[in-house]
Amino acid sequence: MAKSHPFFSLHRQGMIRAGVCTPSVVVGDPAANAAATIALAQQGDAEGADLLVFPELNVTTYAIDDLHLQDAILDATEAGIAAIVAASTKLKPVLLVGAALRRNGRLYNCALAIARGRILGVVPKQFLPNYREYYEKRWFASGLGLAGLDITVAGQTAPFGADLIFAASDLEDFVFHIEICEDYWAPTPPSTDGALAGALVLCNLSASNIVIGKGREREMLCAAQSARTLSAYLYSASGPGESTTDLAWDGQGLIYESGELLARSERFELTTEVVCADLDLERLRLERMRNGTFNDSTRYASHPEMRFRRIAFAHQPDMADRGLIRPLRRFPFVPNTPARLEEDCYEAFNIQVEGLRKRLESTGSKHLVIGVSGGLDSTHALIVACKAMDRLGRPRSEILGFTMPGFATGEATKANAWALMRALGVTGEEIDIRPTARQMLADLGHPFAEGQPVYDVTFENVQAGLRTDYLFRLANQRQGFVVGTGDLSELALGWCTYGVGDQMSHYGVNAGVPKTLIQYLIRWTLQTGQFADDAATTLDQILNTEISPELVPADADGKMQSTQDRIGPYELHDFFLHYVVRHGLRPSKIAFLAWHAWRDREAGLWPIGFEAGRNEYDLETIAKWLETFLFRFFQTSQFKRSAMPNGPKVSAGGALSPRGDWRAPSDSVATTWIEELRRALP
Repeated sequence: MAKSHPFFSLHRQGMIRAGVCTPSVVVGDPAANAAATIALAQQGDAEGADLLVFPELNVTTYAIDDLHLQDAILDATEAGIAAIVAASTKLKPVLLVGAALRRNGRLYNCALAIARGRILGVVPKQFLPNYREYYEKRWFASGLGLAGLDITVAGQTAPFGADLIFAASDLEDFVFHIEICEDYWAPTPPSTDGALAGALVLCNLSASNIVIGKGREREMLCAAQSARTLSAYLYSASGPGESTTDLAWDGQGLIYESGELLARSERFELTTEVVCADLDLERLRLERMRNGTFNDSTRYASHPEMRFRRIAFAHQPDMADRGLIRPLRRFPFVPNTPARLEEDCYEAFNIQVEGLRKRLESTGSKHLVIGVSGGLDSTHALIVACKAMDRLGRPRSEILGFTMPGFATGEATKANAWALMRALGVTGEEIDIRPTARQMLADLGHPFAEGQPVYDVTFENVQAGLRTDYLFRLANQRQGFVVGTGDLSELALGWCTYGVGDQMSHYGVNAGVPKTLIQYLIRWTLQTGQFADDAATTLDQILNTEISPELVPADADGKMQSTQDRIGPYELHDFFLHYVVRHGLRPSKIAFLAWHAWRDREAGLWPIGFEAGRNEYDLETIAKWLETFLFRFFQTSQFKRSAMPNGPKVSAGGALSPRGDWRAPSDSVATTWIEELRRALP
């Protein structure tokens, strides 16, 4: 596989590599600090960085008090900047460095954007802290309101002011804004306007001495600002070498994207450090496109894009394969950290329970009617129904569970269905659908009725349709309503029988939950002791059963029908589903991410204890099943989703209800998506 192919390039995939730097500085020695800056810049260049963010005043050093006002220091600072600019001619990344600079009889606390021997622009700090341990107004002038100005530094004249954003002319979406330390502690951070003006990367050069709890505060602010502005946020604070006369420094570096932490530095380290992560700028741009509130905010803020100067620069991106430095979950609907997993499972389960509880309460129905097959989906719907009844203070015996064996129903799954119903205390009954199915197949003139082993879609759907038909008529008879068991993954793939089939119910309790999350929700009920031991044993057996509709008899070797053999692995399809619906990414980009997440047993992140996550897929396999997904999702199954019943949205990753996240024509074709994938693959 030729890794030089554009498919493997971060830049071609709408990404850049960004880093936060923690240099070791020398108090009052700009020459030494410039040398340290250059050394880290060279390290970042070797790691393939496109953008490197240094701390506030890293050339001057921050905690030198009245020494800021000494011409000797300021002259040495300009000489240090000149050295950094000269060194940058041979480096790929844009460097954001901090220095105190003189202009028109004032001293400004500044960030300089430097690239390939050029000072692109100089941004002054706007909010100067002058409370508690801070005295910045003693030394610096504020940059508030400064616009349309220039400054001469180290022999170069560059744009100067609070009205600058920077945009690569040869790399779409690489647009960044700069603010300095206190700026993002302000109620109105300048980076908000920068984001509204089009910057996708927000950068903060910070000194920020450390006190107990401040590290958490910085993380909270970075997470909040990146989430609110739909951006990446890079934060770099001063570290070793700063004066500790009255303060201490921890060198915290953070990289967030849309509220999620991508990378952090080691704090209180004496060694210098560059911490990099790959930012998905294309994803951020698409997120802003679909977020009307973000767009309306530009009008509320009086169109900040008209108030900013956009400084263009030629980045000269390379198309080499750099790998991927980015946490990437194999199961995007399932958190990989124990704390998040516990919280998300608790919320998902209770969203379903509360949705069903409210529907039952509002209808006044005497019973819940549910088909129990012994498979994952009906099992999860049944335990949700039990908890809904518990919450209403009603007996679980008012849940009517029906197992309806057909021509291929396995004894093990039927036994699991009965064991589960008994353990949960629901009312169980059995209806053999085979006589009715034979009659219907005979009425249709189907070859199976004449003894021929023809197991086509009609053969399958006669059974699936009859089961749902029975459930609806039973609900009529018993004054109940039918609880749907089909999940989000099946709706995405159209793996459900339309009309009077498993696509239809009175309330689709699983419709917002993908297959991989259902698997883990059942695991969560076991881990948290939601049910008695006998139910827990059966639940564990169900989790270890092959996913099958059990509509076609076993083959000559005794192998049962396998859903995943037919349509592909659900773990891949859920990955595709997340990035298609939630983020709208190009198919080739989705394949790129899937390959990095699944290419070997150790790639990607998966939940603890979810050993199925150790599977691996090569690019050819990923592309095969992605094409299957695209065809089924965009071309063959939307009509089923357009007529889907009510059911609660569960995951922020998206839902497919036409009244919720997803609206699409039922007669679209998948040609555009499939051709994009085929063109881009190596």
